[in-house]
Amino acid sequence: MKRREFISLVAGVAAAWPLAAPAQQKRRLALIGVLNPGSTDTPGTVGLYEGLRDLGYAEGSNMAIERRYGDWNSDRFQQLAADLVRLKVDVIVVISTSPARAAKDATGVIPIVVGGMADPVGDELIVSLARPGGNLTGTTFLGPELIAKRFGLLKDAIPKLSRVAALWQPNAYGKRTMEGMLRETETAARALGLQLQVVPAAGPRDIEAAFVAMRREHADAVIALPSPMLYGEHKRIVELAATGRLPAMYAAREFVDDGGLMSYGASLPNLFRGAAIYVDKILRGANPADLPVEQPTKLELVFNLKTAKELGLVIPREFLLLADEVIE
Repeated sequence: MKRREFISLVAGVAAAWPLAAPAQQKRRLALIGVLNPGSTDTPGTVGLYEGLRDLGYAEGSNMAIERRYGDWNSDRFQQLAADLVRLKVDVIVVISTSPARAAKDATGVIPIVVGGMADPVGDELIVSLARPGGNLTGTTFLGPELIAKRFGLLKDAIPKLSRVAALWQPNAYGKRTMEGMLRETETAARALGLQLQVVPAAGPRDIEAAFVAMRREHADAVIALPSPMLYGEHKRIVELAATGRLPAMYAAREFVDDGGLMSYGASLPNLFRGAAIYVDKILRGANPADLPVEQPTKLELVFNLKTAKELGLVIPREFLLLADEVIE
């Protein structure tokens, strides 16, 4: 090779270095699939995204998200889960138990993180809370365990209460969990001497008819059982309870923030921030089988005093002192 040709070749390679180096350094984005049973993101799901951001993930920078929505139609969950598996996502994040079952059936390889499970062991999603086994882990909000406590708090707030309607979503979770919720509901009402009306709402279209049924049976109050669909429709449920002048006990504070009377339970946004931590650990190489399922460390009683006054309720001072937060 002539000296002039050699110098030209070296100069050409050197000129290409600034272009080649970034290409070599460019890393593949982490691909996360999110399977939501509803038609929009809930406050809990927003907690997931906030958690990922707090951990240094930015969509389009070092992370990409494939979102799938089931529109509260459980028949679609299998198809949506299979779609995420075909995309070969690095981890599937599932909102609640029912779509989690679909994801688990769709893959035994891709890690699955579930936020807001009711009873993951009873629903046979995991082997145990301490060692989940398989490819699935996540967070649980304590489903059936808190129902009796909510009934007791509702009775403490309204001592003259006699007739209570329980609003529930059939098939919101696994069969064993739903049976446990109904059993706990009936037991709690009986122990407090309350007449119980169980009112189903399978989907958003059934909610208004459920409140009509409550008014027809002259319910004094309503208690909403845990459900991802009811949580997603919390604004409309609060409005219907206000229209029917029904005091209500809920499982999540978002109902109370929007005008509901009271709630007792874990912070779902915080649970989903916990789910983000699982995603981060898995992307760094952790095995979901070895990541214990997280249970809530704090339960809070939130009470809306403004709503109580609008309903004409006189709340015992002793009860208000129990509340972790009173909205005035």
